[in-house]
Amino acid sequence: MTDYAKMLALIAVCDDAGKLRSWIANAQKGNDKGIEEAAFRRLIDILPKEVAGTVEHDFWRTIHAFEHMLSDERGKTTRLGRTRQKVARVGVIETLRDWALTSKSTDGFEMLIERNMPELTGEAIVLRHGERFDAAVMAAATKRLEDAGVDVSRLPRRVD
Repeated sequence: MTDYAKMLALIAVCDDAGKLRSWIANAQKGNDKGIEEAAFRRLIDILPKEVAGTVEHDFWRTIHAFEHMLSDERGKTTRLGRTRQKVARVGVIETLRDWALTSKSTDGFEMLIERNMPELTGEAIVLRHGERFDAAVMAAATKRLEDAGVDVSRLPRRVD
């Protein structure tokens, strides 16, 4: 096994957010996009406290991903205060519903699409957990993704 493969294997089972952040920073310095992406994706998988596979877990993965990207971009810790307040007020489902039904996409949606991570958008979460949303929300989510050039049939599906 090569050193690169060993590193990817370590990342795949790591549950230490600090180590993962360190690997991300080191990969950025070394311009190693593969290690950076693997560590980033593992980090956002382990940060949510909700049960994996639930709409809530998927939602918080997206929030953590966007906060990480903004923090990295701005050079300081950035939290989505208004989004977190809204979730506390109306819940995850209503927040996702509102994102899908708004006439303009969110900044997070645009940033995730630009970074080739459409599966992390709120709209993709809506499609993955369609049993929790009505037809109008599903249609709006599908349209927004398709308008952004995403082939929705290629998005990861939920595994129960």
